[in-house]
Amino acid sequence: MDRQEIVLEMKHITKKFPGVKALDNVSFYAKRGEILALVGENGAGKSTLMKVLSGAYPCHSFEGDIYISGEKKEFQSTADSEKSGISMIFQEISMHLDLTVGENLMLGAWPLKKGPFIDKKKMYKKAKEALKTIHMEADVYAPLRTLNTSQMQLICIARALAKHPSILVLDEPTSSLTETESAHLFQILHELKRKGITCILISHKLEEVFENSDRVTVLRDGKVISTYGIQDVERGTIIKDMVGRNMDQMYPHRTYRSGEVILKAEHFYVAHPTAPERFIVKDVSFELRKGEILGFAGLVGAGRSELMNAVFGKWKKAGGTLFIKGKEVKITSPTDAVKQGIAMVTENRKEDGFVGVMDIGHNICLAKLPQLSRHGIMNSKKERENAETYFDLLDIRAPGIYTEVQTLSGGNQQKTILGKWMSVHPDILILDEPTKGIDIAAKNAIYNHMAQMAADGMAIIMISSEMPELIAMADRVIVLAGGKKTGELSKEEITEMNIMNLAVQGL
Repeated sequence: MDRQEIVLEMKHITKKFPGVKALDNVSFYAKRGEILALVGENGAGKSTLMKVLSGAYPCHSFEGDIYISGEKKEFQSTADSEKSGISMIFQEISMHLDLTVGENLMLGAWPLKKGPFIDKKKMYKKAKEALKTIHMEADVYAPLRTLNTSQMQLICIARALAKHPSILVLDEPTSSLTETESAHLFQILHELKRKGITCILISHKLEEVFENSDRVTVLRDGKVISTYGIQDVERGTIIKDMVGRNMDQMYPHRTYRSGEVILKAEHFYVAHPTAPERFIVKDVSFELRKGEILGFAGLVGAGRSELMNAVFGKWKKAGGTLFIKGKEVKITSPTDAVKQGIAMVTENRKEDGFVGVMDIGHNICLAKLPQLSRHGIMNSKKERENAETYFDLLDIRAPGIYTEVQTLSGGNQQKTILGKWMSVHPDILILDEPTKGIDIAAKNAIYNHMAQMAADGMAIIMISSEMPELIAMADRVIVLAGGKKTGELSKEEITEMNIMNLAVQGL
């Protein structure tokens, strides 16, 4: 291989944290103008490796060397990494909602007039040029909060490209995007590839890895396990390398017999949080039965999460009636919902799923504090026993229940949140994008727990943007479009084509 083709080499990278070796002698390279996929389970070391590359972990904090186009680099900061032509797009969107789209696009590179004053005319001109690189139309003068999550993700990408990188690193870039938006993103990546820009893609979605990458490197337990040309490897081999074992069945086999109606929502309306005259959920009714997994599908912005947040009392509904076991109930807060036997795993786990600085045990017990305390004093023995029960049951990968949740991988954070709600034994469990941003093994574990909970009689609502899991796991699917219910599919009718036809109906 021509050494001049290599634009990036990371050699013998070892990164240690107290009690754990996150990276163990990792070496890999990337060629100019290729899309290289990095895959592995949560906790395999992918994000840690990219933080080393980005300068977030400075050169003195790890062992090993980084070479850019053959030149050894020692990054003391993220600014040093950017100066060497590296731009990072992280999975968790970090932007300033009350700044304009243009200000966010040029953040850190605002053009200045004489003195400390920003040249706004030039800034917005550059912002418009940045949007053209991703073929996106948006008002650069509008506050960023007026955009939806997927649009913000695209703004992050445009901001990275505005720095004219030679190496672009994308960490789960499609986790908040629809299929159409994901296709748009990969169209952009292939354009960058033709221009000689190297893209490093971190993804749990093997379909997009096989469709778009040139090579794939697999990490497991902080080590490089294998590297393949994408044409030379099969999906099953990649999965085996990722998890260290064969996974013959991704989705559990389950049978469902229709049970009694446990929850019924009639004529629900939900207003926009900043524009109360505009409804984002309009006259939606549905039923949920005991032991059923009811899927909710739709494009981003269809109103699925808003509807469930209203059912759970997190959002105020503008109209509608809720019945549980045939009795009308008033739910105005999540506390009310929990008292009525409803639990909810929200889409944004870092925002409202767990308390990062608290340990696993305390997080698992959060929803069960009244049962674990007396006169306001915690029973530490009961608390520990409760935490250990679900720590073991869910196979949370951590040294123990006293590990801080913010140090866990995404899959183990999700298991911790699931344990929190399982510990209160709800009758109804709402799961909003339960496998978003987590690895294949963690997904498989969550699917198995869902199947077991449904078999035990729990009624489950699952919002998902992933067609395969909806098709495999749901007993029925309700589709929303533009805030309205456009259809309901029985198990036999659940296909990608039927879902998509209903998801675009009336748009």
